[in-house]
Amino acid sequence: MANTFYNEILIDHNQNPYHKHELPDANMTLAGVNPSCGDEINLQLKVEDGVIRDGAFEGDGCAISQASADIMLDLIVGKPVEEAIRLSGLFLKMIRGECSAEELDELEEAGALEDISHMPARVKCAVLGWHTMKEMLKKK
Repeated sequence: MANTFYNEILIDHNQNPYHKHELPDANMTLAGVNPSCGDEINLQLKVEDGVIRDGAFEGDGCAISQASADIMLDLIVGKPVEEAIRLSGLFLKMIRGECSAEELDELEEAGALEDISHMPARVKCAVLGWHTMKEMLKKK
């Protein structure tokens, strides 16, 4: 059942990525690259008064890297910067297999990627957008 949910979410976010476009009024951008497989994203955020007002990404890569970035943006847009950084920490904790059920619930759709923790070759794909976002926001 969980595997079906995982597949449906990945397929949906790959075929219909809501956040995959240019964000002309972004005031923060950062490129993220996974050198082991060539996945790349250019993350763009519009942050005002400590809140992520909008977000988008452009780039190329596998289904997991692109879907994970789109799912991440669904989760963080509208949230304070500190909350987005905290959620990134939860996501990375989940990928390491250390997340509680309550923490998993906080990740909403991103929790469907929990099984990536059992696929070591795909971990870097799933965390690319999250690492890029965390690095960008910590510089602010």
